[in-house]
Amino acid sequence: MADKMKAVAYDLEPETKTFKIAYRVDLFEYDNMAGILAGIVGNIDSMKMLKAFRCLDIRFPKKIVQAFPGPQFGVEGIRKHMDISTGPLLCTVPKPKVGRTAKEQAELAKILFTAANGEYQGIKDDENLTSLFFNKFEDRCKRVLEVKKDVERKTGKKKFYFCNTTHSNIDIMMKRAELIKKYGGNWMMMDVVTTGFAAVEYMRMHNPGLAIHAHRAMHGLLDRESGPGVYNKGKIFDFSMSMVATAKIMRLLGVDSLHGGAPKTKMENYGEPLLIKDALQNDITPATSMTLGQNWYGMKSVWHTASGGLHAGSIADSIKQLGEDIVIQCGGGVLGHPWGIEAGVEAVVQARDLAMQRKDIEKWIKGNPDTALAKAAQHWGFGPKIVY
Repeated sequence: MADKMKAVAYDLEPETKTFKIAYRVDLFEYDNMAGILAGIVGNIDSMKMLKAFRCLDIRFPKKIVQAFPGPQFGVEGIRKHMDISTGPLLCTVPKPKVGRTAKEQAELAKILFTAANGEYQGIKDDENLTSLFFNKFEDRCKRVLEVKKDVERKTGKKKFYFCNTTHSNIDIMMKRAELIKKYGGNWMMMDVVTTGFAAVEYMRMHNPGLAIHAHRAMHGLLDRESGPGVYNKGKIFDFSMSMVATAKIMRLLGVDSLHGGAPKTKMENYGEPLLIKDALQNDITPATSMTLGQNWYGMKSVWHTASGGLHAGSIADSIKQLGEDIVIQCGGGVLGHPWGIEAGVEAVVQARDLAMQRKDIEKWIKGNPDTALAKAAQHWGFGPKIVY
C-alpha cells in the first residue's frame, strides 16, 4: 500500500530552486484542513538538512474543494445585502489601534457614516481591540450598531461594522457573534491566524448567520521571506508559506472578506496582491510562474480587503489593479486628513468616484485645488505612506 500511495516530486528547476510535489488525494481526510496541512507543510520545514523552504502554493483537488463550505455570502451576497451593485466598499479602522472608549468609537462611526452625503459604508475594529477595560465588547458592539441602524433609517443607505470577536476560547467568540446578531449586525470579524484554522471553520459553520471578515494579524510570521527566491529568482533564506496559499485556505474554510494587501502600501507583499485577489475571486485561477492555479468548482468568491497605509492619493491604483470587488480600508488616511475626519471621508469618496469613472486623479486635482482630495494628495502624495 505504501508504494501505491507515495508522493511524487517533479518539475525540479535548479535555476529557480523550485519543485512540485503531487500527493494522492486519499492520503488526506478531504474535509480536514488541519490534517491536510500537517501532511503538506507539517514537518518538512523542521528538517536539519533544509536551510530554507517556502511553500509557494497548494492546488486542492475537486474532492477536497467540495468538502469545505466556502463563503456563506461571498461577493454577490454582500452586494445584495448592501444594495450596491458596483464599486468597492469603503471602510475605516480607528487609529490608534486601541485607546478609544466604546462611546468614542460609536461617535466616530456616526461621523464616518454621515460624512460625504453618507457615501462611506464601514467601520472596523483593529485586530487587538477585543474586550478591554475601557472598551468592553458588548458595550462597543451595542453602541456602534445602534449608530449604524439610526443612520440607515435616516439615510436609507446600508452600513457595516466589522466587529472583532477574536478570543482563544471559541465559546466566548460564539457568544460575541450572538451579541452582534442580537444588536442588528451582519458581520463578525476574527483574527484568523491567531485563532487558527479550526476556529475559522467552526465559526463559519455555527455562527448565527453573520458574514466573516478575516483579519490576518500574525501572517507575517508565516509568509515573511527576505531572500530573492520569493520572486522565483533563486535563493530563499527563511521558512514560510505564501499568503496566496493562506488565502486559498481561508476561501475553503468560508470567510467572506480577507486582508490581501494592495499596491502602494506600507506592508511587504512581494507583488502577491494580484495573485491573492485571483485566488479569492476567480472560479478558475490560472497558473503562473509562482502559483499552481486552482479550479474552485463554483465556490463563492471572497472580498479582497486592501489595506496598509492607504489614503486618497493611493487608492486609484488599488481599484485599477485589484478591480471593484474590494474593501478599501483607510485608517490614518481618513482620520489624519489636515482638515479633519469629514474631509478625510470626502477625499476618499472623491478618489473612489474618479477611479470608477476612469478619470486621471492628478489632472482632476489640478483643476480642483481647493477640494478635500487635493489637500489629501498635497499632504500624502500618491504613493505608499505610513499615515499615522
